[in-house]
Amino acid sequence: MRLNFQKIVIAFSLVFLLSISGAAQTADNPATGKVSKQTIKSELMKREMPYNIYLPKNYAEKSKLDQKFPVIYLLHGLTGNFENWAQKTELEKYASGYSFIIVMPDGANGWYTDSATEPDDKYESFLIKELIPEIESKFRAKSTRENRAVAGLSMGGYGAMKFGLKYPANFALVGSFSGALGITDITDKNSQPWISASVMKVYGEAESKTRTENDIFKIVRTMPAESVKNLPFIYLDCGTEDFLIANNRDFVLALAEKKIPHEYRELPGGHDWKFWNSQAAEFMRIAERLIAK
Repeated sequence: MRLNFQKIVIAFSLVFLLSISGAAQTADNPATGKVSKQTIKSELMKREMPYNIYLPKNYAEKSKLDQKFPVIYLLHGLTGNFENWAQKTELEKYASGYSFIIVMPDGANGWYTDSATEPDDKYESFLIKELIPEIESKFRAKSTRENRAVAGLSMGGYGAMKFGLKYPANFALVGSFSGALGITDITDKNSQPWISASVMKVYGEAESKTRTENDIFKIVRTMPAESVKNLPFIYLDCGTEDFLIANNRDFVLALAEKKIPHEYRELPGGHDWKFWNSQAAEFMRIAERLIAK
């Protein structure tokens, strides 16, 4: 009987210690210093949407429990998913040197755009209207523009650039790595099926309203001069062996013509994870300077 009583005391003690330390990992309290999977019930998408989140190592420290943290939204590419950044890069290693919350949403093959053909595929509205408020209510994330960034690779680079241009009040920094920036020009008549299938599903036929509204070249070229000062800082890079380098160069020219502040880098590399892994680390260094205030 005494042995059982001792076991009960030990069990209650462990529960108490975990509750006050914040060390217990649950769906509502993910581990710090590592990537954890979460879900959000989306009214816009009519389904549960998964995402990965990285909470900084010092998130659960007693001295930090009243502190909020800047956020980076990190977008994956075509044919990818929300697991890619954690599985294919050294994200946890790079992030360990900073105090960022990093959110990796699932964009499927939806080009981070509200689909012209699928009523329940609203990837743009989902991120802006549901995911950002969810992160800021569920976690200790700073809710000001100055402490929020979005970046991505390929399809995600386009998505990040589009979010920065269409929602400048939401982000202080955007980043595109090997961005598929001219995707709204693609149709089933000028591209390979593995690309055009997703594009036609999202944007509809050529000259559709969805294409026009999400053509980032057009958004830049028609932007009023007085709006430029309100844009987030733009960072772009592309590998010199990347098949999208001409498209990136064209977009940089469009930015320069409108005198939009940006930083563009051409670096050795192709359209691959070796390049994107290195740029994940570089973007965190840039974000530390621009949004970690």
